[in-house]
Formats: sequence, C-alpha cells, structure tokens
Amino acid sequence: MFRLFIPLGLLLLVDVYFFQAFKTVGNDLPSKWRIMLFVGYWLISFLTLVGILFGSLRDSWPNHIRYYLFSFILVLFIPKLIGVFILLGEDLFRMGKGVIGIFASSEDTFLSDRRKFISQASLIAAAIPFATMLYGMARTAFNIQVKKKTVFYDDLPISFDGLKIAQISDLHSGSFSSSDFFAEAVDQILALKPDLIFFTGDLVNNEAVEAEPHIHEFKRLKARLGVYSILGNHDYGDYGPWPSQQAKAANLIRLKEIHKDSGWNLLLNSNHVLNVEGQKLAIIGVENWGASRHFPKYGDLDKAVLGVEDIPFKILLSHDPSHWDAKIKAHPQKFQLTLSGHTHGAQFGIEIPGIKWSPVQYLYKQWAGLYEESGQNIYVNRGLGFIGYMGRIGISPEITLLELKSSKNI
Repeated sequence: MFRLFIPLGLLLLVDVYFFQAFKTVGNDLPSKWRIMLFVGYWLISFLTLVGILFGSLRDSWPNHIRYYLFSFILVLFIPKLIGVFILLGEDLFRMGKGVIGIFASSEDTFLSDRRKFISQASLIAAAIPFATMLYGMARTAFNIQVKKKTVFYDDLPISFDGLKIAQISDLHSGSFSSSDFFAEAVDQILALKPDLIFFTGDLVNNEAVEAEPHIHEFKRLKARLGVYSILGNHDYGDYGPWPSQQAKAANLIRLKEIHKDSGWNLLLNSNHVLNVEGQKLAIIGVENWGASRHFPKYGDLDKAVLGVEDIPFKILLSHDPSHWDAKIKAHPQKFQLTLSGHTHGAQFGIEIPGIKWSPVQYLYKQWAGLYEESGQNIYVNRGLGFIGYMGRIGISPEITLLELKSSKNI
C-alpha cells in the first residue's frame, strides 16, 4: 500500500494545481454554479483516488474493470497535466515579472493575479485530449478496419498464386467483458473468404482464463487451408504474480490447449507444409523473440525450420517485429513473408493520406503495415484488441487481408 503514496500524491498535486484554472474562470459565475463546479471537480478527484486504492487490490474486481479504471484515470490525469503545463508557464512569467518589479522598485505586487484567458486556454487544452481519449475508448477501439494488400513474388509457386491470407494479432481477450467484439471480427474475417488465417500472438493479457469465455467465437474461424497461430510475449504469464512456478506453468499449458480447443494449429518453433497440386509452401511459427532485453527470447529459428529447408517459399509467423532486423533477414534460410504484431501502433497515432506517424516508430523500425527489404517482406498488424489504455486514438483495430501473387502471371 505504501508504494501507492507517491502516485496518489502526484495525482493530488496535479488536481490542486489544475484547480486554479477552474477557480479563476469560476469566479465570474453565480455563487450557486461556482459551488456546483468546485464540488463536482473535487468529488470526481476524490472518487478517482478511492478507485485507485480499491483497484490496487488485485482480486477485488474483475480484470477488465480494473483495466478500464486505469484508463479513466489516464483520461482524467493526462489532460489535467497538459493544462498544468500552461498554468506553470504563466506562473513562471508571473514570478519573473514580480522579481523584476522588486528590483525596479515597481508598485506591482510580487505575484500578480492570474490572467483569465490563460486559465481558459488551460481548460481548452485539457478538454481536447479529454474528449479525444473518451472517444477513443467508446468508438475508435471498436471500429475494425480491414487493411488489404497485394504482394508480388517471383518465386511464389504457381499453384499458390492468388493465395488470400487473413491475419489478426494481439487479441488481449482479458480486456473484454463480452464476446460481441470478437463475434463481429470473426464475421468480417469469414466474409473475406481467406484461404489461410494466421493469428500472431498475445491471445491474453496474462492469464489463460481470460480467453475461456471467447472460445466459442474463436472456433468459428475457418479457412480452406487452415488456421495457424503462435504465442506472443503476454501469453507466457510473465507479467503477473503467480503463487508458484507450477501455477504459471499450468497456465501456459492451458493457454496452449485453448489454441487447440479453438481449432487453431499452434506452431511452437515448428512448421507445417502446405501441398497444393504437388507444389509446396512452408508455414513456420516461432515463439516470442524480442530484440529488447525487456522481452523474452523463446524463439528458435533454427529449430523452427527443421525439415523445410528445401522448400523455396516460406511464410514466417513471429510476434515481435524487432525479430526481423535482428535475426530473420540475415538467417541462412530466406523467409519471403514475415507476419508480426506486438506494437499495436501504440494505440495512438496519425494515419491519413501523406502522414503515417506514431510514437512507437521511435522504438520499432517496422511498426505498422508492409515493409520490404532485399526481396523479403514483413507485415506488422496493428492489433485487434488493446491493453493499458483501453482505447485507440487514430490507430484502429485491424484485420489484414494479404493476397500473394506470382510475378510470372502479371
């Protein structure tokens, strides 16, 4: 409980400071409205602090409730923090003006009154991200977008010309209280009539039980050539306390069973060969491997390609796109297409014609969409679910549809 004192103190300090803008603007209001405004402000702040205290008890509420509580805290805190920076700028100006006035023997008081328009600017600056973040939780997070790409290859076997691949990633099923969102996603995927469906990791946030209520929807995913999946960094249970190592190991076993129960072919540093009209294509799946020291390195490319070295066209499923630059591109085996997820596009960014930006691009060179280098491609899915902030701003949940074409048929 003691570790909560610092964040609670920080929140309270921001609340007190940002309240000065409310106070300055509210002074011109009738007494009745001013009191209602001030009481409402501090009531929300009090309930937020109480929510943090209760939410810190891991078993007190269901996980998705705690996740949304955290998100609402962000929705309240970040806009206030932006407003505070504007007030702080004015206060530094006021203090500087006061100090100059003292040395100049000015009659100005040391600390002049706040200017109303600065307080108004602070409130407006806070209102914009507040409304945007709320909209991101209520609308953008559930606005599934289908991203379609056609990729040409010289060495694609002719019998696989026109192969349609649907990719989803990062479901984070523990963030959802019902299966409605997944039902909509499955309907959209089936309507695309893909030949293959790939899931590229992070089925859960931490515990296998999070996926249990949604198995009936996962089972509906069907494709002519099968459904294949891999694990992501969250699937190993590395981000939460466990009563014992045995409990953590049992959780991972159950999560793997859920893939099987869903009818998915889980690839654990292993592969599967598709044979169509005597021509072959290898699907290879590695366990999670991240270049950052903060992420586990369970993936083993050498093990994953055993038995398919002689198959000329390979599709690799690898959750973390940093694997591509660090290991995949330089591997003796050529992987024509790598499919990844993991980044979520930071769940925040700008994607409009001519502009593609997200803060995650400063951490990941390949962070969303299709990339090509030396005859190899990687596609990074923006994710279907969400975690942390339970919303998305500018980066919608994604279903990818890739069509592979032979350059020989152009």
